Amino acid sequence: MSRIITVGAAQLGPIQRAEGREIAVARMVRLMERAHARGVELVVFPELALTTFFPRHYLENIADADPWFESAMPSNETAPLFAAARRYNIGFHLGYAERTEDGHHYNTAILVSPAGEILLKYRKVHLPGHAAFDPKRAVQHLEKRYFEVGNLGFPVIRAPMGGIELNMGMLICNDRRWPEAWRVLGLQSVELVMCGYNTPSLNQSAAGFEAHHLRVFHSHLSVQSGAYQNATFAVAVAKAGTEDGCELFGHSIIVNPQGEIMAQATSWDDELVTADCNLDMCTLGRTTIFNFAAHRRPEAYARITSQVGAEQPEVWQGK
Repeated sequence: MSRIITVGAAQLGPIQRAEGREIAVARMVRLMERAHARGVELVVFPELALTTFFPRHYLENIADADPWFESAMPSNETAPLFAAARRYNIGFHLGYAERTEDGHHYNTAILVSPAGEILLKYRKVHLPGHAAFDPKRAVQHLEKRYFEVGNLGFPVIRAPMGGIELNMGMLICNDRRWPEAWRVLGLQSVELVMCGYNTPSLNQSAAGFEAHHLRVFHSHLSVQSGAYQNATFAVAVAKAGTEDGCELFGHSIIVNPQGEIMAQATSWDDELVTADCNLDMCTLGRTTIFNFAAHRRPEAYARITSQVGAEQPEVWQGK
């Protein structure tokens, strides 16, 4: 009997700085209602889904950013999401800014069961951007200022969802561009990777020109290659549209283990795209070309874990 789960990529339109959590949560609950009507069993929301993407805003006193962070999950503001999960018997993935009891700050995602229980937590590892105000940038990217590097590794959990058990893992935004992150999940036999992101349509780093269409291409390429090379389904979900004057490109996708896009958002608004994921499709890749037990050669990969920056190779001296 095939193992099939119906997943929904719940893209969000922009969330402005002045809007409260109750607005974002109400929009997400409506998407869960729509998902229930379509028979969806797991809904994936974007990175930092409860607030604007606040790392674009510079605050001299970092503590002033704390109102954007969640100190409890669920909270009074997010309780309607957990109630909707129980009401509709739907699991969900949620990205948010986390402040721990001992004062640490992370870019976090959780996986919640249809019973409203938190099954898995992940904290973003690959933080892009910078920590200090950059006068050369039209828009700041201060993730290194507001967040610490995640300390939970890349966990995978096998848990019931949609009437079956499956292996689920998470990435956040920039993580999707790092093949090492996907491979760590793949080495835990992941079958479904959930990834929320907030990516601007323009590269604001002032480091060089990048064509608009390549921004979307590179995002999709990263997810499609990660899914293919680790024989897993992937759901990559964005915010989209003009948020605080900054354009986010959206283009949320659901990808199968052969790297094909099964479904894609086409608007810059709240949009739900769905796909039936037959997890038996994971078998081909992981028993043939990506049979890790048969073909991996970790003894040749030492540089991956022992080195950070790129080094120059030896210079050929001639004969």
